[in-house]
Amino acid sequence: MSQEQQARAWSAPVWPKDTLRIAFGVIWLIDATLKWLPGFRSSYMSVIMGEAQGQPGWLRPWFDFWIRFQHPDAMFLAYLAAVIETLIAVALIIGFARKLTYISAIAFSLLIWGTAEGFGGPYTSGASDIGTAIIYAVVFAGLLMLSYYGGPARYSADYYLEKKISWWWRIAETRRPAPADAPTGAAPAAPEAQATLARPA
Repeated sequence: MSQEQQARAWSAPVWPKDTLRIAFGVIWLIDATLKWLPGFRSSYMSVIMGEAQGQPGWLRPWFDFWIRFQHPDAMFLAYLAAVIETLIAVALIIGFARKLTYISAIAFSLLIWGTAEGFGGPYTSGASDIGTAIIYAVVFAGLLMLSYYGGPARYSADYYLEKKISWWWRIAETRRPAPADAPTGAAPAAPEAQATLARPA
């Protein structure tokens, strides 16, 4: 058995990474649904201001900045957070613009972790964890790595869009997909030079 045949025989199935992506998208969809409830909007600023309490002095300017920035438009930003989480959830489930979605979601998760979750507050008294948003960011980074090593996702919108739009891979894949393999059953044609025998003069 050749090395190529051995690699194909031992290649991992493609569906687990798609299952992980879709399952994570369902989790985000549930979380996004909760963000559309009135309770989230009514407590939006109080949560951020509450996280600022008890923070060390060297972090106070960071939280003061975000409180001043968000306070005048708290309702708009609460809706914006719900919209962003909904878009991330839908993009995960259908597999749309995966590379762009993963990178954007990492940045969004870190922003949530650094504001609404107060960096998890492991340095404050009574802290029991480091926050969930940082774990979300790590999962998105893992999905980005899986996309690099696993290649195109068979069960995704990107898989079909890449066939229609030549540049779509740039926002869907972490590297350019390899061209499709040539059919293995076709025998290569013999060169004409080798088919012609030299005749004596």
